[in-house]
Amino acid sequence: MLVQNKLGKSALALAALSVVLAGCGGNNNNDKGADASPSSSASASPSASADASATASESASPSASAAASNLKEYKLTLYLPGTPPKDEAKVEAEINKYLKEKINATLDLNLVDWGQWDNKMNLAIASRDPMDIIFTAAWNGHATNVAKGAFLPLNDPNGKYGNLLEKYGQDILSTLPEAFLKGAKINGFNYGIPTNKELAEQGGIIFRKDIADELGVTDQLMAAKTIADLDPILAKVKAEKPEMTPVFLRDGDNFNAHYFAKYDYLGDATIEGVILKNAPDTTVKPRFELPRYKETLTITRDFFKKGYINKDAATTQLSGNDALKKGNVFMITSALKPGKDAETANATGLAGKLAQVAMTDRTVATSDTAGSMLGISTTSGDPERAMMFIDLLHSDKYLNNLLNFGIEGDHYTKNGEIIAPTANTGNYAIGATWMLGSQFLNYVWDTEAPDKWEQFKKFNEGALDSPALGFTFNAEPVKSQVSVESNIRKQYDPGLDTGSIDPSKADEYYKKLKANGLDAIIAEKQKQLNAFLGK
Repeated sequence: MLVQNKLGKSALALAALSVVLAGCGGNNNNDKGADASPSSSASASPSASADASATASESASPSASAAASNLKEYKLTLYLPGTPPKDEAKVEAEINKYLKEKINATLDLNLVDWGQWDNKMNLAIASRDPMDIIFTAAWNGHATNVAKGAFLPLNDPNGKYGNLLEKYGQDILSTLPEAFLKGAKINGFNYGIPTNKELAEQGGIIFRKDIADELGVTDQLMAAKTIADLDPILAKVKAEKPEMTPVFLRDGDNFNAHYFAKYDYLGDATIEGVILKNAPDTTVKPRFELPRYKETLTITRDFFKKGYINKDAATTQLSGNDALKKGNVFMITSALKPGKDAETANATGLAGKLAQVAMTDRTVATSDTAGSMLGISTTSGDPERAMMFIDLLHSDKYLNNLLNFGIEGDHYTKNGEIIAPTANTGNYAIGATWMLGSQFLNYVWDTEAPDKWEQFKKFNEGALDSPALGFTFNAEPVKSQVSVESNIRKQYDPGLDTGSIDPSKADEYYKKLKANGLDAIIAEKQKQLNAFLGK
């Protein structure tokens, strides 16, 4: 049996705190050069200070500008979930001017609507379509896709391309806390590079504070601790704002989502079998055997029948951000972090109108280290160049912010590290900061807390460790059962988790899973976890 080596919890927890220390340090080092033009000297990155430029721009790394002239021009494709923005081509043109100087490459950004993401990417992977860089995550089928051969191992010295991370990812290795790379490994290898961001996770809601103030329910909402506490508030929204959807749910974002229910899937959240992140028991069970699963289905169904939830919740193609942008949604569920409400508000054109309420424990699980990654496809025409690009997203402040926020003076204005929206901000608001490189390189919106990164540090402190922290399930021994199970889940999870179908269907769902190899999956998860825990 192949199981990732155990990562000491105390070491990982300590490394978690270094996320902010490393990230903020990187920000401080980059401040001096943050305003430099991309057309400045080829030996200096606009994101680097005098000290940091040796690392970010003038190192011996093949990704340095000096090496660009020795590389054949290549068009990189980047696939992310999200809504294609109006000014995508305009921003791509600016990115490509810069990338050609840095690594003699251009970028083709491919944003796929959230509701279509799974199906389109699964089809592209199965069809072996040529792709370079793809967003991937533990909760989005990462381990399953690794088992299918979708992603290259990025640190395999004996692989076809050698250790790409060592050769072309030195800035990643010098800035990304070790906890992320260790926690995201599958069978000893990294098949994606994690985003440098917060490590702890907390579930809750984001809501329209302006509407809550108008209805006089803000204090009641801020005091909510359970899903049931939301009932009278949603009832009032429905009664007094009939044009609004009280709570927008979708497949993957609902009260049964991993971040809200605190399920630790021990890696890939599309593979059944969990322990709880906030409980000591390490017995792997199907969700169906946990009281909170059925309780959540029941109350969600009640909300649906009362008309609180969007009728198309099981099938909608919209993300939570897309729904908020439309202006007629009061509340969404969300994984939270400091300032998530302000970040979401800026991405949806609702600056100053959103607030958040945390409703779960803060926890840290291995899946949080792999909750947002960029993988390199096994169909990539130039994996080396793909790794160079990912490395730049972890070190080059200018490129990172250009890709995330668009063009300075057009899509935002900047005063030091603080940015403010313009009339054109909405035409390039991809909401992808948490997917791309290092968040600690990001500028801070003027509606966000200036000490945002210090708040991230405090957020990580005191979080509860999952009993399986450091372990990642290797699905290879049961990949055929996992494949069948995946198709069954698609038939039931969207309807059950959004309240669109009766909770009694969960029994039918469970029986179908058990008839198609669920017991083998649970047994294999337990076997690997026990080995990791030394049982």
